[in-house]
Amino acid sequence: MTTLEMKNISIEFPGVKALNEVDFTVESGKTHALIGANGAGKSTLMKILSGAYDHYTGKISMNGETLSITSPKSAMDAGIQIVYQEVDTALIPSLTVAENIMLMDTVHNMGKKQWINWKSLNTKAAAILADMNLNLHPKKLVSELTLAEKQMVLIARAVSKECKFLILDEPTAPLSHTETNELFRIVEELKNRSVGVIFISHRLPEIFEICDEITIMRSGEVVERQKIADTTQTKVVEHMLGQKLGEQFPERPMTIGHTVLEVKGLTDRDKIKDFTMEVKAGEIVGIAGLVGAGKTEFCKALFGAEGKLAAGKVKVNGKVVSVRNPHQAVKNGLALVPEERRKEGILVQESVESNLTAVNLGHFSKRFSFLDRKKEKAAAREWIANLGIKTPSEETKVQNLSGGNQQKVAIGKWLIAEADVYIFDEPTKGVDVGAKKDIFNLIAELANRGKAIIYASSELSEIMGITHRVYVLYDGKSVKELETNTTNEEELLFYSTGGR
Repeated sequence: MTTLEMKNISIEFPGVKALNEVDFTVESGKTHALIGANGAGKSTLMKILSGAYDHYTGKISMNGETLSITSPKSAMDAGIQIVYQEVDTALIPSLTVAENIMLMDTVHNMGKKQWINWKSLNTKAAAILADMNLNLHPKKLVSELTLAEKQMVLIARAVSKECKFLILDEPTAPLSHTETNELFRIVEELKNRSVGVIFISHRLPEIFEICDEITIMRSGEVVERQKIADTTQTKVVEHMLGQKLGEQFPERPMTIGHTVLEVKGLTDRDKIKDFTMEVKAGEIVGIAGLVGAGKTEFCKALFGAEGKLAAGKVKVNGKVVSVRNPHQAVKNGLALVPEERRKEGILVQESVESNLTAVNLGHFSKRFSFLDRKKEKAAAREWIANLGIKTPSEETKVQNLSGGNQQKVAIGKWLIAEADVYIFDEPTKGVDVGAKKDIFNLIAELANRGKAIIYASSELSEIMGITHRVYVLYDGKSVKELETNTTNEEELLFYSTGGR
């Protein structure tokens, strides 16, 4: 058995101490859950272990032997690999599946002339894919893959090297139920090969299904470590939040007004076929469906992110509007909080202030289009307080915030812009229970202000908890419309899987 230990790990960033004297231990052949609210420090701890940060204090050792982990390469050399949640930042879209899987082999001798045996490379990648039971062609471009397929390519790359400990950061967030089961099969196989798996997830049922032990963090410190068999989901949440678990969903808004959004026969150029719906003022309407059903495609088509529609008509407040591009959509009162927040919803290299005011710069402009920085800063501070965004200051780069706080920024910029229709695509993806509750409250507050809300999610419990009505999507088609208070998760799942 191999034991990996992190002792007295501390790290600081400008304005914040992210970790304080943290101890973490994981053993080979076991799956160890690492969990905590957004901002608890779990991702920071794993970035230290995988070599992304080198300015920490403390000691990392394997079987008592001290490791010098100061870069991703030194972590890999020690047998430690990580698969990040944001898959697009770790893959090269212009390369093939095989080239991405074998990337570490092809760049190993960077700077030296080398011959690449493409046949051998593709054969090795195909063998790894076959071993993982993945039906992906090695020569397919990564740019042509779905989000779930990209996730599997990253995992395949990690296990292609000699791996003693594998860190999986929210690995199931983009995966369907079938793909999740396949991932769990792979994890079990890795355990049987004596690989230790560190599993970061906000989906507690998954943790209790697959993990052996759990470490819970809060505010940069470890607050609990237990065997999974010795605890419960409720206790885990209470340790995460530091308080008793209250009601997660707010009261649904009761006042429903006039029809704000009408969609008739919406058809995009790929997935969505003849979708018809309406949303009233103060109403939260769900779009339910499994991964791959077309929820994201529908949200993007309605927002003009996919270009001109193949067919269909969109009305806002009774007026036919054009949504050929996002600019037109925003002009006509639509706002989209996309699924891939880091890629499409926020400017990660920019400050919290710049992100919050980006959609409505005209409001902060003086004569001759000069920005009123004082007014912009004051508005950013106000919305940081209103939204409960945890950040050292409004000037902090968004990439340094936790996932839940990044999502609040992605939502907040549209609150300043005052849209009529808010489209939320998987808004709680990769977000902890505390931040989820904040997001649900934000959405309910928007509905109370008379906004029309579309809530697209594969989390059926969330659809049941927050919406008034729901359209079930299957293979790009709306197959059923249901009143939320007269249905249940079982019925939603029945129609989501093609039941008739």
